[in-house]
Amino acid sequence: MSGPYAADRLVALMDAILQRSGSSAEEAAIVAANLVDSDATGHASHGVCQIAVYAKSLELGHLQPNRHARVVRDEAPFLVVEGDVGYGQVIAREATDLAIARAKAGGACVLSLRNAHHIGRVGAYGERCIAAGVIGVFFVNVVSRPLAAPHGGGRPRLGTNPICIAVPATPGHPPFLLDFATSAVAANKCRVAAASGKDLADGLLIDERGAPTRDPGVMFRDPTGAILPFGGHKGYGLALACEILAGALAGGLPALPENLRPGRVVNNALAFLIDPARVADAENGNWQALTDAVLDHIQDTPPVPGGDGVLVPGGPERRSRALAAERGITLDPDTVRALHGIGGALGLDVPAFLGG
Repeated sequence: MSGPYAADRLVALMDAILQRSGSSAEEAAIVAANLVDSDATGHASHGVCQIAVYAKSLELGHLQPNRHARVVRDEAPFLVVEGDVGYGQVIAREATDLAIARAKAGGACVLSLRNAHHIGRVGAYGERCIAAGVIGVFFVNVVSRPLAAPHGGGRPRLGTNPICIAVPATPGHPPFLLDFATSAVAANKCRVAAASGKDLADGLLIDERGAPTRDPGVMFRDPTGAILPFGGHKGYGLALACEILAGALAGGLPALPENLRPGRVVNNALAFLIDPARVADAENGNWQALTDAVLDHIQDTPPVPGGDGVLVPGGPERRSRALAAERGITLDPDTVRALHGIGGALGLDVPAFLGG
């Protein structure tokens, strides 16, 4: 691993690379901050390492700089937004903000986001909902090289199809932010493990014949292996729900073979945004007080021997952010090499940006 690097240095480098690659200053700032924050929150699979993917997508014409969320239908409570394969961090942020405004005005919004390039960590949009006092539920599909096998299947057919549920803070607890891929392990963790010659744990991967394996290198051969869904049939069911809700229904672009292109990455999403004040029953108690009671009860559970106690979703990200602010961000060697290669080709002094 390489680093640690100060977050502001990484943001500055990402910003410079993006602007040299054709992004406006506004777009570059948004994407750069999102990528580095993903590393800071412990979601490196959606962080700085993605700059290599974006560079390839730009080269192939699968990513168009300086696009904005384009509303194609606005019939409350439904909002349909087209991304025109622009940077997903910009498109999804703008679409989420539009949906938040409608949820605040009318109580709820059903957002269909289609045809955005990689939107990154979905929790970033859940955090925007939280900041606005709105509940957000996101289902996302991934139109790219399939990575995950369906339960009982021996070949990859699905993306890592993430789900996010965001609930604003209550008087007694910080926000609840559940953000997870439906695959048993992130593809980037396979890449990092393969680059360092390390095996993964049992029960995460199958090889190209469908046999269990611990070798992450199977994901980078042809034919490839596959990542298993988390929780067997349960994770598979959620991944398939993302494919139907986000891909077929919201985006009109499920990850079928005819929709796949070498180097193409598209995210579609179906999101439900709700003003909790419109749902809660005041006669039966304040929803925030009841939520605090639930979380208090759960966190009061005695820990397993030698354990650290019960965590609530959102807690690990806050801890990781605090640690990154204190110690910096560590990147894997492949990502550092990619930064030097991409930045250097664009005429940037990458060592100076990174502080060494």
